[in-house]
Amino acid sequence: MAVLNAERIKITSTRSPWWCTAIIIVLGLGLAAVIGLTTKAGINSVNNQIAAGEEPNFEPFLPQMSDAVLGVSGFGVLVLMILATLAVTSEYRFGVIRTTFQAIPNRASVLIAKAGLIGVFGAVLTFVLTFGAYAIAKATAGAEAGAALSLSDNASWRSIYGVPIYAFLCVVLAVGVGALLRQSAGAIALLLLWPLLIENLFNLFGSFGEKIMPFLPFLNANHFLGATQGTNFHWGPWGSLLYFAVVVVVIFGASLVVVNKRDA
Repeated sequence: MAVLNAERIKITSTRSPWWCTAIIIVLGLGLAAVIGLTTKAGINSVNNQIAAGEEPNFEPFLPQMSDAVLGVSGFGVLVLMILATLAVTSEYRFGVIRTTFQAIPNRASVLIAKAGLIGVFGAVLTFVLTFGAYAIAKATAGAEAGAALSLSDNASWRSIYGVPIYAFLCVVLAVGVGALLRQSAGAIALLLLWPLLIENLFNLFGSFGEKIMPFLPFLNANHFLGATQGTNFHWGPWGSLLYFAVVVVVIFGASLVVVNKRDA
C-alpha cells in the first residue's frame, strides 16, 4: 500500500496526467461527433440525389459500434500509452528513479504499482468514454445514419467493454517498454509507430505478409474490438485478446527482469 500511495502522489502531483486525460476525453468524444455528423451529411446527400431523380454517386457509410468508439480505442489509448510511458521514463530522465529504488528495494513492485494505477484509471476512463462516444455518435448521426449503432448483439457490447480491457493491457505494455528503453522519445516513438505504421507495412510483403499479419499483436487487439482489417485470423476475437495479453505479459515480464539486473 505504501508503494501504491507513493506512485499515486507522483502521478497526481504532475501536470502531464491531467493534460493527457483532457486530450483523451476530447479525442474520444470529439471524433464520435465528427463520425456522426459526417455520416448524417452523407446520408442527406444521397437522399437529396435520389429525390432529384439522380443516381447516387457513392454508397453511404453507416458506422458500427467499433467506429463510434474509435476515438477512444484508437487515439485515446495511444495518449494513455504516452502517459504510462512518461510515468517511467521521466523518473529515469530526472534521476528520481534512484531515490525510488533506494526507498523501495523491490523494484518489481514499483513497475507493477505504476502499471496497476494507470491501468485501472485508464480502464475506468475509457469505459465511461465509450458510452459517451456511443451516445454522441448516435445523437449526431440521426435515426437513419445511426441505424447500425445499437447494443443489441454481443459484437456491439464487446466494442464497449473490450476497450477498457485493451486500454489496461496497453498501459502495462507501455510501462514495460518505458522501463526497457528508459528514454521518453524512443519509447513513445516505438509505441506510436508499432500500431500505426510498422504492423501496416506487412501489407506490402504479399503472401509473406499475409502469413505474418495474423500474429501481429495490435492487429489481434483490433480483431478483438471488432475491426478485422481484412486479415484472416486463426482464432476468434477472444483468442486474439489472449494472444495480445500474452505478448504484453512477456514484454512486461522482460522489463521486470531487466530492471532488477541493471543499475538505475
